[in-house]
Amino acid sequence: MNKTLSEKILSRKVGKDVSAGEIIVTDVDYMFAHDASGPLTIDQLRTMGIQKPAYPDKTIIIIDHAVPSPNKTISNNQEKLRKWAIKTGSRFSEAGRGICHQVLAEDYASPGQIILGTDSHTVTAGALAAFGTGMGATDVAVAIGLGKTWLRVPETIMIKLDGDLPTGVYSKDAMLTFIGKLTMEGATYKALEFSGSAINNMRMDERLTLSNMAVEAGAKVGLISSDETTKKYLESRGRGEFFQKIMPDKKAEYTETLKFDASEIEPTIAFPDTVDNIKTVSEAAGTEIQEVFIGSCTNGRIEDLRIAADILKGKKVNPNTKLIVTPASRETLLLAVQDLTLQTLIESGATVTPPGCGVCFGALGGVPADGDRILTTSNRNFKGRTGNPLSGTYLASPATAAVTAIKGEIADPREML
Repeated sequence: MNKTLSEKILSRKVGKDVSAGEIIVTDVDYMFAHDASGPLTIDQLRTMGIQKPAYPDKTIIIIDHAVPSPNKTISNNQEKLRKWAIKTGSRFSEAGRGICHQVLAEDYASPGQIILGTDSHTVTAGALAAFGTGMGATDVAVAIGLGKTWLRVPETIMIKLDGDLPTGVYSKDAMLTFIGKLTMEGATYKALEFSGSAINNMRMDERLTLSNMAVEAGAKVGLISSDETTKKYLESRGRGEFFQKIMPDKKAEYTETLKFDASEIEPTIAFPDTVDNIKTVSEAAGTEIQEVFIGSCTNGRIEDLRIAADILKGKKVNPNTKLIVTPASRETLLLAVQDLTLQTLIESGATVTPPGCGVCFGALGGVPADGDRILTTSNRNFKGRTGNPLSGTYLASPATAAVTAIKGEIADPREML
């Protein structure tokens, strides 16, 4: 049987051929919860009478949403998670280590794995050909208790991107373009599969951005075949032995195939209050922006910070605009210190905060004022996402964010590159 990437991963996992529409029960390689949803997950385990994880070494508790904790309620919840992890022997990622999805990419995710998290952006792991997907606290609690979960094998939409992205255009622009075509519900409970010469030529950080935002079109998972880029990334992370080549069959059946010419994609912006409300930067140019955020699990990696720093070097943030930068992980922060990326950003006028979700979560620092427009490199822009329903959130690439911070209005990064 000719299989899509999703069908192939799940077939290997359960040890038999499966196809779209089937209900399966499968072992899970990693399960995680973070400080925004972890307390409820633990409560659900207790309600079900489950005292400890079936596999503590596969269970990860991650503090990332409120770093550092801004109040005693959150501090108490984080301590609850910390004590539970210690008591049960589960893995624990302390506040400041990084965003859960970046931590998974750096330290855990590998091709062919099933990864569940209490966060919809668990789909990020799909860039490594892992079936990563988000579930609610109860479903993840069951998986933690049993080491298994049930899934409906999803149908698949193929997104094919061929050619070369122009200078100043990045995978974030491409993904916003894809979502504009699909709409925010166009891939509901389907797998998105990314292919084409442009995808093949992308670095791992660029691929992670694509998979991360698959859920913004409603997708269950966003997958990219494992290849030499995957292998080199795993080797650089000390996980080379976990590499396996997984790719769809040539005659795999897709519910839909969308083809894009990379050379035609432009810097793109998602306007409030939906991710599919897209415009090109040329259409949006001149829109005043009071705050810019560079960070999140979508675009807070070292490559993203370097792109912004290259543009901001020797320049200053507009006096009417705030720039907040939040590295996606401690490793990202250390690299940015070592190569002076952080110094460049700070000298330009940026405020740098500890690794974590930061402004994207909308409950810590950087909440915009009433009437403000905030442009972010994150993945969601629904009303109130960044903490204030009376503000407007715009999504863009790190390059567009950096140029916008300098000019105080949405601007085209190609003007400075």
